[in-house]
Amino acid sequence: MPLRQARRIVVKVGSALLVDGDSGRVNRSWLETLVADLLRLRSRGQKVILVSSGAIALGRRRLGLKPGPLRLEDSQAAAAVGQIRLAHAYKELLEAQDVTVAQVLLTLEDSERRRRYLNARATLESLLELGALPVINENDTVATAEIRYGDNDRLAARVAQMSSADCLVLLSDVAGLYSADPNEDPAAQLIREVRQITPQIEAMGGRSTSGVGSGGMRAKIQAARIAVAAGCHMCIAAGAHAHPLRRLEEGADCTWFLPSATPAAARKQWIAGTLRPAGALVIDGGALRALLDGRSLLPAGVTAARGRFDRGDTVSVFTAEGAEIARGIVAYSDADAARIMGRRSSEIAELLGFRGRDEMIHRDDLVLMQPPRAGLPASAQPNA
Repeated sequence: MPLRQARRIVVKVGSALLVDGDSGRVNRSWLETLVADLLRLRSRGQKVILVSSGAIALGRRRLGLKPGPLRLEDSQAAAAVGQIRLAHAYKELLEAQDVTVAQVLLTLEDSERRRRYLNARATLESLLELGALPVINENDTVATAEIRYGDNDRLAARVAQMSSADCLVLLSDVAGLYSADPNEDPAAQLIREVRQITPQIEAMGGRSTSGVGSGGMRAKIQAARIAVAAGCHMCIAAGAHAHPLRRLEEGADCTWFLPSATPAAARKQWIAGTLRPAGALVIDGGALRALLDGRSLLPAGVTAARGRFDRGDTVSVFTAEGAEIARGIVAYSDADAARIMGRRSSEIAELLGFRGRDEMIHRDDLVLMQPPRAGLPASAQPNA
């Protein structure tokens, strides 16, 4: 069961589960059981991130907005009103159990633009390491139509990718992916396991049956593409019952999308497959031995920085003899790397004026080349 084995789990909650359709208020009795499930996962040592819909659905009733599609500005107004109510509900329930809850609002740009992606990723990593439970929603109050996800299924998949999660659970108003729309075809069969997202699988996508959610099955399949490419198991499951995560572990109906690699392997495969690294770092013998031992690349072991690159770019790592020994995601720009190379990590703040990472390339962001490749690429030559 991927849910039990996962080191890091992202759970997405749909609006139809969270918001009572009659009153327009938080479905508190159900939410209490979900919180109990999340706490149980944390008690097993698993890191948990919650992606929550519901802000617009909560706010629109309070503002007296009529049912049906909303103008963008009305959606933003409803989100502004609903978001504070949503955050309060999570804060009240989680902090009653001595769990610190953190609110993180994201837009599409935060996962598509490199600098924003890195900042969001670093924030999530810090929150998890400090023991907080991040609650994430799309930043509907400021996002324009061009930079919106439009549904929290794909947002949840991007968060899973960003946080290197092993497991993503989409709790929805449907039990999983069916061969046809079960509301129209009584012979529709639940697809319990998907190993490859084929055109036939994509053709099974339908629309949401809820009146408050924005995501349909098509969006969930798109989310699955993102998740499995990042090495993350993804599950679509009905969440309306009490303790929905516990029910999954007990064998409730659902659909699992299976990746072909782990998050770490998928990430390193992506790094190794970069066609044009932005630049290069040259290292000494001590750094080479450290990399071969599975350790990170520290500034002290770097003897040269070549090419033009920025924080978050993929760069090549070369030995003094010119063999490409590794590739990795660099934590500093070429200008900053040139200033701190050959120096101790404890000196970074004094040299740059800010406290960055101790590593030039962290071992989680670095992959050794097998076999090493000879010669610096043209992009890494001086003045390239």
